[in-house]
Amino acid sequence: MYLSSHAQTHRGTVRVLNEDALLELPKLNLWVVADGMGGHAAGDVASQLVVDTIENHLLKFKFDEITKEKIISVIKLANTRLQNMIDSHFCGKVAGSTVVVLWIYNNQFHYFWVGDSRGYLQRANNLTQITKDHSQVNDMVDEGILDSSEAETHPLANVITRAVGVDEEVEVDYISGALLPGDIFLLCSDGLNKEVSNEEIESTATNGRIIDVGLALMHAALVRDARDNVTYILVKANIDHTESHSQLCDATIPLFR
Repeated sequence: MYLSSHAQTHRGTVRVLNEDALLELPKLNLWVVADGMGGHAAGDVASQLVVDTIENHLLKFKFDEITKEKIISVIKLANTRLQNMIDSHFCGKVAGSTVVVLWIYNNQFHYFWVGDSRGYLQRANNLTQITKDHSQVNDMVDEGILDSSEAETHPLANVITRAVGVDEEVEVDYISGALLPGDIFLLCSDGLNKEVSNEEIESTATNGRIIDVGLALMHAALVRDARDNVTYILVKANIDHTESHSQLCDATIPLFR
């Protein structure tokens, strides 16, 4: 079984800057999406610092040396570095970033996240949101104050309750599960899921190569005048090499070593 991945980021049709950042580390079976907090100081710098910290730290290790603890530790390291940068360069102004990480190892997938950037799994043509948003509206849904169908359009939909760089300590959520042939994983910033519904993502991911799926999702977001930056990474567990590749398809590597 082999993994193939495809990623893309776009500033959208409204924002002047792209405050999203992404990272692909196929040699480690690891992918990252980060979303700088819009409306705050240096959101683009914050998200890039997060992915740079993850990349620079984890590339020091061999494939078999990566662990759940190391990934959580490097996210916390990014939190500390971002806080130090804010104090030294931005006079203590608030800057932060969400992050979602996918790591695949030993027949298992592992998601790590802070904030509302999401991780999905498409299995047997059924889409499941694996991560759970750290957001005000999600807390309201959990408390029974708000119906889940109203969450995306609620006035507080953009208010997150947890982010890298905002507090001295950051709590990283984690979940894992078995990997099956044909599984497709989607990591994305909220600029995608606020424009394209889960039902549309599921329908799109059912057909075609992941590069075609990704381009279709990006097109759907942009034709709706994407109000935010849009970033996604798609990762597929292929049974064979039938998935074709181009310069947009970043990697195909053995899954098991």
